[in-house]
Amino acid sequence: MFDVARNKLTGVIPPDLFMNWPEITSFYAQNNSLAGSIPPEISNASKLQTLLLHHNNLYGKITVEIGRVASLQRLMLSSNSLTGPIPHSVGNLTSLVLLGIFCNNLIGKIPLEIVNLTALESLDLDTNQLEGEVPQALSALQSLEFLDISNNKFSDVIPYLNTRKLLAISLANNSFTGVFPIVLCQQSCLQILDLSNNKLYGKLPRCLRNMQDLLFIDLSSNAFSGNVQMSKNFNLSLESVHLANNGLNGGFAHVLKRCRRLLILDLGENKFSDTIPSWIGFSNPLLRVLILRSNMLHGSIPWQLSQLSFLQLLDLSGNSFIGSIPRNLSNLTSMMQPKLEFNIPLQISYQILHHLVLYIYTERININWKRQYHTFEGAIALMTGIDLSSNYLSGDIPPEFTKFVGLRFLNLSRNHLSGGIPKDIGNLVILETLDLSLNELSGSIPSGISELMSLNLLNLSNNHLSGEIPTGSQLQTLVDPSIYSNNFGLCGFPLDIACSDGSNSTAALFGHSHAQEIEALIWYYSVLAGLTFGFWLWSGSLLLFKSWRVAIFRCVDHIQDRAAKWIFAI
Repeated sequence: MFDVARNKLTGVIPPDLFMNWPEITSFYAQNNSLAGSIPPEISNASKLQTLLLHHNNLYGKITVEIGRVASLQRLMLSSNSLTGPIPHSVGNLTSLVLLGIFCNNLIGKIPLEIVNLTALESLDLDTNQLEGEVPQALSALQSLEFLDISNNKFSDVIPYLNTRKLLAISLANNSFTGVFPIVLCQQSCLQILDLSNNKLYGKLPRCLRNMQDLLFIDLSSNAFSGNVQMSKNFNLSLESVHLANNGLNGGFAHVLKRCRRLLILDLGENKFSDTIPSWIGFSNPLLRVLILRSNMLHGSIPWQLSQLSFLQLLDLSGNSFIGSIPRNLSNLTSMMQPKLEFNIPLQISYQILHHLVLYIYTERININWKRQYHTFEGAIALMTGIDLSSNYLSGDIPPEFTKFVGLRFLNLSRNHLSGGIPKDIGNLVILETLDLSLNELSGSIPSGISELMSLNLLNLSNNHLSGEIPTGSQLQTLVDPSIYSNNFGLCGFPLDIACSDGSNSTAALFGHSHAQEIEALIWYYSVLAGLTFGFWLWSGSLLLFKSWRVAIFRCVDHIQDRAAKWIFAI
């Protein structure tokens, strides 16, 4: 055995190593920084059973000579920069049990010769540039337990899988077409099923109830339609359900009532038309992520959501919810502290050649983050937030929300919320996104908002806010005036409206200005009235009193005489 794994080795793999050591049975060089190509001299190692070269910087094509090492049982070339097609000579490796070439730049099709790998238990070709139809030869691989060909360019229908031992299937992010393959329902041991981001359509079959061990199902971003018609006897083991971005309709999936281990539920961007059932609070007590956005759900937000003490992400946006925001949502204790864990683990274990293999499947969610939808993968446990935007909610913002110091985003925009912004908003110390726009909020902006040191997206526009905009700290970096637009009582930076005498109310701001206008008008009319009165006073006196008139005229004549003498003297 040759083992140099998990070091900092560089350079190329020495070809002489295989030429001078033909008896080698195991070659471990994974997790280094080895470069270059796989040497064709590897064919000299006729007794090699294990070749682990994953997580290096290898490039070039996979040498066809590898097909001459018929004794190979485990071949891992993943996470390199390998190019070219999978060589047809791989079909000669009839003893192969584990084949992993994921995260490379391989092109072309899966070779038909793969039909010869009847001992294969794990096949992972994830994240390459492979394309075309997946050969029906996969049906010959009856020992297969793990299949991942996601993140490629495969098309046509999903191939028939004749094995009954599959624990995990991932065909996501391809262009597979057709209806849901009934053959998958025969995989009674299946724990992970991911068909997301394809072009599948039609109704979901009732036979999904046969998957009694299923932990994770992701059918999102396809064109499935109709009701979710799973049996009432559907399994209780489900931990993660992703059905978003389809055309599913009808009522809420009541089958989920029995899934007490459910952690993640994403039914967003469908056509569900129902109320949120009150049983969700006690039937799914472990729920951490609930996404129901962009459906046709209606009614009020049930107070029973407050029973979900582990809930850290709630997205009900883009529906038709009415009424006020339940104040007892403040019981969502998981939002009260920043998250320290990195991911929500979903893992299964299985054995290959008496080695325990732990397969960790990376959870992912799609959320509206900073005005754009982003897919968070692998770090979703860090995401804590509430999105109730684009509904018909009324009443005030519960001040209890300021207890959620673990929140990273809060979006309550496009509702009919009134009252003021909670004065303790500054408690949300790690908040990065705050959107309260397009409501009917009034009053001043709390000075505590300047204490949100992580805030990098703020929108308070289209409300009835007034007074001076707080300054200092992070707010000084938010210089876009549109953040505060269409609040006609606001003044101060970054608006081009100066505040007068530190005014902090609409009445004070506009009252002072109005008083100045009235004062100017009074002065103008007073002067005009004085001039008019003076003119008629003198004119009337000259007309009524002859002696005054004679005296005035003599005075004027005298002034004229003196002026004329002065001019002639010059």
